[in-house]
Amino acid sequence: MNEKQRDFRALFCHKFETFRRLLAEGDAEFAWETMLEGYPERQKKQMGALIDSAPLAAGFREAIPLFRKMGMEMDVVDISTPSTDAALEVQRTCPVLDVCAEYGFARPCHVICEMDVEATRRAFPEIKGEILCTQADGACVCLFKYERKPFV
Repeated sequence: MNEKQRDFRALFCHKFETFRRLLAEGDAEFAWETMLEGYPERQKKQMGALIDSAPLAAGFREAIPLFRKMGMEMDVVDISTPSTDAALEVQRTCPVLDVCAEYGFARPCHVICEMDVEATRRAFPEIKGEILCTQADGACVCLFKYERKPFV
């Protein structure tokens, strides 16, 4: 694990630790909404720079180097049609599968990926995002689908 991957691992650890602490302070909805505070705005700034002036697949491909630094092996597949700008994000590795267990969570998906998809939905109401499968549930990859009206 290189230094950048250790930094991202520490970030993931912090997210699980914070979520666990918030669960102790309130209920699951309180923890979820507190963790989401400011996330859509950050998502809008970061993702917007990639997808506001490009098709989803092209924009997501620009993010591959960042995901690589996190320890993820990502591919993007353009699944656009004439009526839909769409992309599949394929994560071949999940660097947080082992981290979540350290903090008492069986799966990392709720705290990491589901929160990311929800922040994207709130930041970009025109984008429909969903998690199709996860390594935490035994799939060989994590697969995310994003779609919106055609990019013009």
